[in-house]
Amino acid sequence: MELKHIATRSGRLSSFLRDEMGLSSGLMNRLKWKNRIFVNGQPHHNDYFVSAGDEITALLDEETPCYPPEFAEVSVIYEDAHLLAVDKPAGMLIHPSRSRIDGTLANRVLGYYQKSGQKSAFHPVTRLDRDTFGIVLIAKNAHIHRLLSETAMQKTYHALVYGAPPQDTGVINAPIDRQPLPSLLRFVSDSGKASVTEYSVLEKHMQYSKLSLTPVTGRTHQLRVHCQYIGCPILGDPQYNSEFSREYSQQLGLQSQLLCAKTLMFTHPITKETLCLESKLDV
Repeated sequence: MELKHIATRSGRLSSFLRDEMGLSSGLMNRLKWKNRIFVNGQPHHNDYFVSAGDEITALLDEETPCYPPEFAEVSVIYEDAHLLAVDKPAGMLIHPSRSRIDGTLANRVLGYYQKSGQKSAFHPVTRLDRDTFGIVLIAKNAHIHRLLSETAMQKTYHALVYGAPPQDTGVINAPIDRQPLPSLLRFVSDSGKASVTEYSVLEKHMQYSKLSLTPVTGRTHQLRVHCQYIGCPILGDPQYNSEFSREYSQQLGLQSQLLCAKTLMFTHPITKETLCLESKLDV
């Protein structure tokens, strides 16, 4: 991937790489020793003097990962030279692990890159539980991933829940803690970390309702724990449920929780454009 900038002032190359282009000191040094930084098409080190009008190019291609590409369909929501946003289906892991190196979103995205001739990497900016589906935002290199890690993001989820909250809109403010090991589950506890979720009711039915959920904080399993806490567990959730939600989910034949990462709004780290992305999926 190429990161380009046209200088509007004069100065040392390092100052442009750091200030205008946002490269970290570590990345600048790695690119310098690999001769991956150019001014007007010629390689230069960081102390080179740049004049107004010069074109600065940094080549950010990354090495191919050790897991295999898979060439199944990838549902692309948005793509440019820096970012890729896709819909992840339910039941799929985001990234390979020590015990599994195939069948994940990363494998599919690597296959997508290879088919489209892109020397890009898989750096997920947003992550979803295996059984949560919807938007996943991916940076195509480590530099863009670092910039996005410092960017505020507004996420909205849709969920089908058992029953309905007492009010059509509200805020769930309940701290979340981790259950004792070896459990990976969470629960509401005064000893937990501050956790806040905003919700609104989109639809009401006899036994269930559709909610819009906005996590103000980003705790593990937060939406699932908070919905269970207010007495409206997400349908199909095998872990955070109630006797009644479990029975109703079984009647519907649900295999996983009906929770969709529906929208994602943020400022593009390069163009500074406000992007509002929407999943093609829904509950």
